[in-house]
Amino acid sequence: MKYAHIGVPTTDEHEWAGYLEGGKVYYSDPPKDPFQVEWLKFDADSPMPKELQERTHIAFEVDDLDAELAGKTILVEPFEPFEGRRCAFILHHGLPVELMQNT
Repeated sequence: MKYAHIGVPTTDEHEWAGYLEGGKVYYSDPPKDPFQVEWLKFDADSPMPKELQERTHIAFEVDDLDAELAGKTILVEPFEPFEGRRCAFILHHGLPVELMQNT
């Protein structure tokens, strides 16, 4: 498991790297931020869980997403935000954690 970024919900405008239609959320590009921050701006009707919309999350790159999810409390089931990457969110003692696997 390797640290990837920290995700912070915001209502401010940023330079957005993209928009996830299914999650109705804009996201920035963490590698372009000196502190690896991913800024997230959710539409009012975003279907994403409140935990993600209201709390900071931490993200890690993993080798085997399915193995890492075993026995965990899943907040968002695995999805592909873009080709070559699978992601899922879990809750770790109430903290949203993003797990990402390059495929």
